[in-house]
Amino acid sequence: MRRFILLGGLIWAGVVLAAERPNVVILYTDDMGFGDVGANNPESKIPTPNFDRLAAEGMRFTDGHSSSGICTPSRFALLTGMHHWRRFHGITQSFTDSVFKPGDFTLAKMFKASGYNTAAIGKWHLGWGFDAIKRANARPVTVEQDGRKKKAYTPDAFDWSKPVPRGPLDQGFNYYFGDGTINFAPYCFMENDRVVEPPTVMMNTETFKTIPEGNWEFRPGPMVKGWDPYRVLPTLVDKAVEWIGKQDKENPFFLYLAFPSPHAPIIPNDEFRGTSQAGPYGDFVCETDAMAGRVLQALEKNGFSENTIVVFTADNGPEKYAFERYRKYGHWSSGHLRGLKRDVWEGGHRVPFVIKWPGRVQAGAVSDETVSQVDLAATFAAMLDYELKSDEAIDSYDLSPVLDGKVLNTPLRVATVQNTKPQVYALRKGDWVLIDAKSGTHSMPPEWYDEEMGYRRATTPGLLYNLKDDPEQKHNRYEEYPEKVEEMRALLQRYRSGKGCAPHAE
Repeated sequence: MRRFILLGGLIWAGVVLAAERPNVVILYTDDMGFGDVGANNPESKIPTPNFDRLAAEGMRFTDGHSSSGICTPSRFALLTGMHHWRRFHGITQSFTDSVFKPGDFTLAKMFKASGYNTAAIGKWHLGWGFDAIKRANARPVTVEQDGRKKKAYTPDAFDWSKPVPRGPLDQGFNYYFGDGTINFAPYCFMENDRVVEPPTVMMNTETFKTIPEGNWEFRPGPMVKGWDPYRVLPTLVDKAVEWIGKQDKENPFFLYLAFPSPHAPIIPNDEFRGTSQAGPYGDFVCETDAMAGRVLQALEKNGFSENTIVVFTADNGPEKYAFERYRKYGHWSSGHLRGLKRDVWEGGHRVPFVIKWPGRVQAGAVSDETVSQVDLAATFAAMLDYELKSDEAIDSYDLSPVLDGKVLNTPLRVATVQNTKPQVYALRKGDWVLIDAKSGTHSMPPEWYDEEMGYRRATTPGLLYNLKDDPEQKHNRYEEYPEKVEEMRALLQRYRSGKGCAPHAE
């Protein structure tokens, strides 16, 4: 039986007229752990009042997942309703091409076709067509950074006066403003398909203020003179607040706000330093929470709160700096879960996940249904009365029964696939998870950590855990349940061979 906590019940009235359709805002944080948020973890040493407020006003999922344990793949999966591993596994780098193909389904295209005004603000990290503005003779040069030699393009390699194709506007967004990716070139803001100010110098971390953690994350490349990474997060939120203020109640809107935080480099602004008990990272989470609060306040100020769905989630678990943070401050960003970013352990992809839906979801609801970010596509398609084709959002389940408070006798999803690295997959089915590899680890933990937590290296060719009895994934049951292993492995192979996970993809 699936646990579901609900205070009272509400009945969804079905699809409403276009003018009454709810607005949708997705708040997508970067490298934030399940246990960083107070609503998920009472022992968190990081105050998150705004994220906690969203949880108190909406439905909090205790078992919500990103598709991958890293950035680009999870973003792609959220926007397409299709698991990333059907196409790629890694992240886009500076100046690499778009991960999208012509004709791909995206949330933004669906909302736009349904009469919504659409905007993406913040971290894109899904590639652009920079080759269209690259000069014919441009070649990367070797630069030295932090004692390492790296290849990078110089500012004169591009004609910055030209529009850059294959970005957010090509994926259904009417408007885009962002920095692309805070730690990748080009270091400049982009608005729609053009740079706001052309880069003229090469990135130099010595020109920045002190970077408390993760200075090495900055990749070399073209930069606007005087670029200040500390201003990126506040500027993005300024733009989001400004954009919300320009909307009207007659036309619904969809805003995808992708924060570049608390991803390294860890750069909390001065007013947030010391606001947590978890060091600079904790302070950066506090700042991210405060920025989310500004967006919620803008919705209230402009009269949109009661007709706006707000989704809060993250692209993957916390970065490997979490080990030293735990030792120094006693705060484990993954909460009760094993693993971090990149891992196939639960901590790599089980993330904060809240849906606030006024008039539909009862405030304070908590569900332990296993859900995925790919499920947003089918859920919003049902709201819009948009009929998904068999090749659209093929891994997406409609969450309506869960949101409506129905107690399900069986899990909504037949199974959920997790993956970060090629050839390392996990399949979640009910309470069981099969890791079809010898280990779920990529972010190698120090010996002291494994010893303290009681983790032991397994010797079996795969791993099997019952998460109901063993949420920390300490007790490998692989050899005890060979029939379950084979059943789950067969289903995983079926999905990997091309079969969509979702019912409409059959």
